[in-house]
Amino acid sequence: MKRSSMITVDQLRVGGLILAALLVFGLAVYKLGQAANLFTKRYDLIAFLPSAPGLRQGGSVTLAGQLVGTIKSIDFLPVDFDTTRNLRVVMRVDRTLREQIRRDSEVRLRTMGLLGDKVLDISPGTPRFPPLQPGDTVRVAVALDYEAVLSKAAGAVDDMVALSHDLRSITGGIARGEGTIGQLLTNRSMYDQLTSAMARANNLFVGLQNPNGTFGRMLNDPTLYVSLTRAVTSLDSTLVALNSKQGSLGKLLTDTTLYASLVGIAQGADSLMRMLNNSDGLVGKLLADPTLYDQLNKLATDLGEVLSDVRRDPRRYTKGMICVLRCR
Repeated sequence: MKRSSMITVDQLRVGGLILAALLVFGLAVYKLGQAANLFTKRYDLIAFLPSAPGLRQGGSVTLAGQLVGTIKSIDFLPVDFDTTRNLRVVMRVDRTLREQIRRDSEVRLRTMGLLGDKVLDISPGTPRFPPLQPGDTVRVAVALDYEAVLSKAAGAVDDMVALSHDLRSITGGIARGEGTIGQLLTNRSMYDQLTSAMARANNLFVGLQNPNGTFGRMLNDPTLYVSLTRAVTSLDSTLVALNSKQGSLGKLLTDTTLYASLVGIAQGADSLMRMLNNSDGLVGKLLADPTLYDQLNKLATDLGEVLSDVRRDPRRYTKGMICVLRCR
């Protein structure tokens, strides 16, 4: 039996569906490639990293936070003493963005979100530096280590747990009446004492506000204020009078004549004291030489003996005087 050469309607329907599926598939591949920059021309850049936790081949490369390429390869370097260059990472970047990546650009390892995938983010350069060429090395900036941050956060959480435990112990002691605060919250007698003290303080304030008392008059009666104002005014007048050059006190405070006179008197007294202290002078000898004192003492002794003798026998000393008077 010969097959019919005519195309049936069912075959046309199947062919149409297959063609539509191929068109949808092609459009989807185009859109996905456009979103992932699969059809753009790219060039390679190199970065040397000490470590790259979470970074994988085929991962994303961003420029100022926007997707511009992928990670082509991650290779280990030979072991040496430079621990900052353990990994060689080759990045494939969109060629149309070469003007954005320059010599002062830096690459750092970042995380998409807090716990997302690791990406390499490149910072845009400035016009002062030339663009990087294919195969050039991008400087690596120090990146934030989220694992270290999380470990520190874990330590902070432990501290918070310990703090909450301490707070629970403190509040439990207060609730049991331990300590001053606990006694204030649980002891009725201390509350009564505080209430009594407040009542006495209230009575004291009432007494202070009594208009017949001293403090009440100080608060309400302006007489003391007026008296103090007058006293201050009088004191101010006295100070003005003291500062006046016309009065005695003013001259004592401002005129140097009395000071000069006192200086002259002091100098004269100093000269006099020097003369008195001079051992060659009369006064100095009177103060320092005991000879004159001995002579005066002897003279006084002799004079006393003469007077005693005159009292005993006055005629002995008056015979000549009587003869002289009679002879005249």
